[in-house]
Parts: sequence; structure tokens; C-alpha cells
Amino acid sequence: MRILRTLFFTLLLAALANATQAAGPSNSGNRMVLVGAKIYPAPDAAPISNGAVLVENGKIAALGKREEMKFPSGVPVIDCHGMVITAGFQNSHVHFTEPKWVNAARLPAEQLTRQLQEMLTRYGFTTVVDTGSVPENTIALRRRIEAGEVQGPRILTAGGPLYPKNGIPYYLSDLPPEILKQLQQPATPEEGAADAARMLDAGADIIKLFTGSWVSHSQVLPMDPKIAAAAVEVAHKRGVLVFAHMSNIAGLEVALQSHVDVAAHAIENTQELTTSHLERMKAAHVSLIPTLFLFGGKDQMDANHLPILKEVGDYSHMGGQILFGTDVGFLHDYDPVYEYKFMRRAGLDFSHILASLTTAPAERFKEEKARGRVAPGTDADLVVLRADPATNIENFTQVRYTIRKGRIIYAAGSPAEPQAKPH
Repeated sequence: MRILRTLFFTLLLAALANATQAAGPSNSGNRMVLVGAKIYPAPDAAPISNGAVLVENGKIAALGKREEMKFPSGVPVIDCHGMVITAGFQNSHVHFTEPKWVNAARLPAEQLTRQLQEMLTRYGFTTVVDTGSVPENTIALRRRIEAGEVQGPRILTAGGPLYPKNGIPYYLSDLPPEILKQLQQPATPEEGAADAARMLDAGADIIKLFTGSWVSHSQVLPMDPKIAAAAVEVAHKRGVLVFAHMSNIAGLEVALQSHVDVAAHAIENTQELTTSHLERMKAAHVSLIPTLFLFGGKDQMDANHLPILKEVGDYSHMGGQILFGTDVGFLHDYDPVYEYKFMRRAGLDFSHILASLTTAPAERFKEEKARGRVAPGTDADLVVLRADPATNIENFTQVRYTIRKGRIIYAAGSPAEPQAKPH
């Protein structure tokens, strides 16, 4: 394991200097119609029973009740009777750090497609946010997806995170000194600004800060607020969101002072956390990614972690924005079912969880006109579920098809090519 980690960080150092911009998105020219499903156009919209969705040129061309719609002759049809259709899901906290992503520029396309299916697309994710990885690998993977060579989700990436000075997390402390000293630990605001600019120039879509870093099992070192603010200013001038790993109240205070946009995790050390802290987060328009499974483990949370459930539930109930995220890639259990179950235990209902997957991330990234809803004119990023998550929250994982810009990028159990049928 230590050898693999050393290899990863060695590649990271090289990649920070050599990463290049990814190619722009490719256009899809395919057509299909999905018929018979119950459609949830948006979390706050009434569902459409026995609905139909017409897809043309990678966009949703029309939707409505099946019996009220007419389709062009010969359009391929996918029978979705008894199923549910929603907008494509976003996982707002993933990592492409496992060894299998090394050399992504040259790995066989079929292998990468399979790995993406195992990790992401089989669970309905059409957009993912990588909050820290080897930029060279992740940007190469993104480029191959957008070129149509590899079937996978849209990838937004942070590249490499920025840590406090002398604030590398304790779980990285056994790396060789020559590697540790190269990780980005800006000591001045000027260095923080330069590091952020360098990551953006290398192709990053967001900036990730450790505003509070666990330097030991019991100590969190906060980032200098002036350094954090300098990095945030660079990002915001370019219209880029800043994610923060806060860890505790001190890290939260740095994040609030520097005007970060997204909490990459729930605050795990909840000592001294009060309702007023959450109210200040909401007033500052900070989105919260719970990553509850990271703290709880399979189907349980001990007494030490129950306050995190309350934190997430309270923030949602007061109107704070929740973004779904699992920390998958760092966690090797890819199945998000326990994340859904913990969110439900925290008090979020079906509509809140659907929003965290669809409309909330679209709004946070200022892309609500393009995605997040099943609506004419939006990208045909869709999930077809075998069963209704409104009746059982675990059904969010029962994915039959994942469709991105009108192309099926995952089909459970078969290639599932649409067939032209009378209609």
C-alpha cells in the first residue's frame, strides 16, 4: 500500500506541472423516445404517469403523457413501463485516485468504460465532481469521455488541493519527505493565489482548500484566513467555485471568512457546533455535501457520529442547500445505498434527496438552464430506475439505464440498444 501511495503522489507532482486543458464537449446526434415510465420532471414538480420523453440531438425535445404525444416516424423506442425517469444524478464528491486510473490517456477505452460503470454510471451519475486527484490522469480521462471514445459521466475536477502551511493530513505523514514538501502548502497569500491560478491554468474546474486539516488524530490545523481568501479571490474572478474541507469549527470559521462556496464534507468534529453556525453558513450561501457513509460505515452510526446526522438534517430543514456526494474513490465501496439511507435518517425526504442529486447542483454550478430537470431544451442527461424511490429511498440505486446527452452510457444486464417500434 505504501508503494502504491508513493507512486500516486509521485505522479501527482509531475502532473501538477504538466496537466493540459481537456477538449470541449462533443455533440450527440442520436434520437430515441422513452415511453411508459413515471417521470419526475423536478423535485418540486408533479410526476407524469405513463409518460414519454423524446430525445433529439442530445437534448430533450418533448415530454408529456404518452397518449398525448406524437413522435417522428421511425424513432427508436425504449419501453420503460413500470419504471421511473428523473434527471441525471450528480455526485459532488468523488476521487480518481485509485491506481487503476494511472495512465488514463493510454488505457484501453473498454477498460475505462467498465471502470466508470462499476464506480459511477451504474448508479445514475451523469456528472461528477472530482475533489482531488492526479490532474494528468483525470483530465486525460475527461478528454476521452468528451471525445466519445470512452463512455462515462461529465467530469469536473479540482486537481490537487491546497493545504495549510505545515498542515498535511496525518494520514499522509508517512510519505517520503521529498514528496511531502512538494504538496501545495502556501505560506503567504501571494503563494495561495499563485497555487490556485496554477491549478486553474492546468484545467481545474473548482478549487479545493483544506481550511481545517487533521494533522493528528486529535488536532485540526486551520488554514491562514488571508491565504484562503487569496485563493478564493482568484477562483471567484474566474467564475469558479471553491470547496473546503473544514473538519471543525475553526475550519468553518476560515471558510466563512474567506467566502468559500461548498463544504466538501459535513463538519465531523461537531464539538461547539451550534445552530448559529449553520445559520451563518446558510446566510453565506454555503452548500453542504454530507458524505455520511464516510463517517458512519455500513448501516450504522455510533453515538459519536449521531450529531453529524443532526447537523445535516438541521441544515436541510432550515433551507441550506444539500449536494449529494459520497467520497467514492477514496472509499472503495462504490454502492451509494448507505448514503441514501443515512440521508433519510437525517430527515431528508425523497424530494430533498432528489434535489441534492439534480436541481441543487445544477443551480450551484449556474447550469440550471442546461441540466437538473427533465424539461424541453435541457441536456438529455437522464436516469431510468427500475422502481420508485419515492416509495423506498434505496430505489435510487436501482438503475436500469444511465443516459448522457442522449446516449446510453450504462444499461443494466444488456447492451439495451433502443429498437424502432410502432407507436
